[in-house]
Amino acid sequence: MFKPHGIIPPIITPVTEDGKFNETVFRNMINHLIENGVHGIFPLGTTGEFYAFSREETRHILKVAVEEAAGRVDVYAGASHITTRGTIELVKIAEEAGVDAVSVLTPMFITQTQEEIFTYYETIAESTSLPIIIYNNRPKTNVTVIPENIARLALIDNIVGVKDSTGDFTNTEEYLRLTRNIENFHVLLGRDTLIFAGLCYGATGAIASCANVAPRIAADIYDKYMAGDFEGAKEAQFKLAPLRIACNMGTFPEVIKEGLIMEGFPVGKCLAPIAELKEEEKVKLASVLKEMELI
Repeated sequence: MFKPHGIIPPIITPVTEDGKFNETVFRNMINHLIENGVHGIFPLGTTGEFYAFSREETRHILKVAVEEAAGRVDVYAGASHITTRGTIELVKIAEEAGVDAVSVLTPMFITQTQEEIFTYYETIAESTSLPIIIYNNRPKTNVTVIPENIARLALIDNIVGVKDSTGDFTNTEEYLRLTRNIENFHVLLGRDTLIFAGLCYGATGAIASCANVAPRIAADIYDKYMAGDFEGAKEAQFKLAPLRIACNMGTFPEVIKEGLIMEGFPVGKCLAPIAELKEEEKVKLASVLKEMELI
């Protein structure tokens, strides 16, 4: 059975100056992340600006990701849309690309009832044999999947996990508590400051945006925890935290892209309307990266 685990960076989507997908840099990024110990890659998540790319671009990006990962780590594809049928179309594209699992965000813009959310995920699960990870990001969508609903959805065979990006650790704990006896269902952290805490409660890993910039530090949280080095894991968590807090500057994920540029990866800027960081923000970010010994 598929088990989502470890540190999975929602990999940025590099673009050229004219906003086109930069395949060469994307391939380089995949290799860099894998060489630094991540346990999966996740193209076209929030950090990958999934909302900015056409169906054809999505197909190309996912095929390149699968090809470059070459079975070394699992590939999780973002498949998120406002409508059920739109999401299923994206899931089919992900299937054709050969990914290992899909991450499905709650529908954006519209405000659904919990029953509508249940039916949404149930219908998507029925449309595919791929493992599905529910993506709950209330701060971005203003929609949440309550713990009781997660417990119901966890009983569907190919719904194998949930990523909790609420930042509300009581919510995460309730996901864990209510699903702890359900075989093959797993909880992943989506808030990079809470990875160690999540592991202590029984989470199996994290989809961590900061792992784009600090893959080895993020991977150390998981690897050291699994090796029983709890102090080492906690120290790695403390080392990663300032970068996640720095993401409050600018519009997400511009800090992640700017951090990579500072490290020497020509990933380009976020697509408009997201603006470049202000100069004083760049100075602050550079200070954080130097303190983390990343530049």
